[in-house]
Amino acid sequence: MSDRPLKILRVASSIYPEVVGGVGLHTHHMSRLQAEQGHEVTVLTTNNGDRSLPRRESRNGYTLIRHRELFRPLDNSIVPGIARTLRRKIVNFDIIHLHSHLYFTSNIGALLSKWADKPVVVTNHGLVSQTAPGWIQSIFNSTLGKFTFEAADVVLCYTDTDRKRLEKKNIGTDLEVIHNGIDCTRFTPNNGTSKKQILFVGRLKPGKGVDDLVQSFGELSEDYPGWELHIVGDGPLLPDLKEEAEQLGVSSSVTFHGEVPNERLPHLYQTASIFTLPSYSEGLPRTVLEAMACGTPVVTSELEQLQALVKDAGLTAPAGEPQKLASALANLVENPRMRREFGSIGRERVEENYSWEDTVRQTTEVYKELLA
Repeated sequence: MSDRPLKILRVASSIYPEVVGGVGLHTHHMSRLQAEQGHEVTVLTTNNGDRSLPRRESRNGYTLIRHRELFRPLDNSIVPGIARTLRRKIVNFDIIHLHSHLYFTSNIGALLSKWADKPVVVTNHGLVSQTAPGWIQSIFNSTLGKFTFEAADVVLCYTDTDRKRLEKKNIGTDLEVIHNGIDCTRFTPNNGTSKKQILFVGRLKPGKGVDDLVQSFGELSEDYPGWELHIVGDGPLLPDLKEEAEQLGVSSSVTFHGEVPNERLPHLYQTASIFTLPSYSEGLPRTVLEAMACGTPVVTSELEQLQALVKDAGLTAPAGEPQKLASALANLVENPRMRREFGSIGRERVEENYSWEDTVRQTTEVYKELLA
């Protein structure tokens, strides 16, 4: 079993490049690299409401099968058709890998995997939704979310903090920590001089704290003219953020790039002097790792799992407190030497602990242990 190629069925709510986000990127790169290793990988996902996309295609060595989205409550794609595909195909695979308990696609995958008596792995991409109200999440996580975790033979967590959180919720499944992976050959430091730019990359929705960031930048600009804020991403807050920048008188210093291809991100990280992610909740965000891999110092919110990652490579500030975020940003703005030191430490940390090769190798080893 350890030597032969595996037949892997992966279920995810989205995939890159149609959706530029953590789950989609992780799913794409994991599938691509496992296919390069000789494994047969099929990914079931949604069309995210875009009916122009083909139902089936081959991409980077793996097979992609899309399903029609009927509607999208709270940013959750509802695709009943995925159940029919799973019933037909699930028996032909060695292992089922579900991505994030928060999505309908994984909930259906968990249910049918139990029925088919197939080994199941679930990757926990974050315990809390940044879209659904708290009371809905509380009900969901204690019922359908918990069922999805407990349907798995192994749950993979990005950090030890995430693993401990699941332990406290009495999830009766083996829990293992495998860090999120970054391609350190693409995300590399810039040997030139970075510009006076602060960069944000992420979905423009309330849970990301980007509205706090614009407010913080308004305060920062008064004392440090010449600095710019670059915001990469799209989402429901975009019109409000543009209006807020206008009201604060900083619209000429704020650039909204919209969604950009992943291939352009290294240049954006390298050009920026500071990367910031003031989220209210996160798992282990790829954007922070990508910025660190590019030698860019970071400022994040004071989430437990981020504090351990950012230590000596950046600064943290309490989520939801724009003034303290502005203070942390100003600290780095004033200290070029600190920025260089933080950038060097961050790059070294990502190279040593968060390479894609390690992530894929450890994940595939988990599959083989289950099948053995």
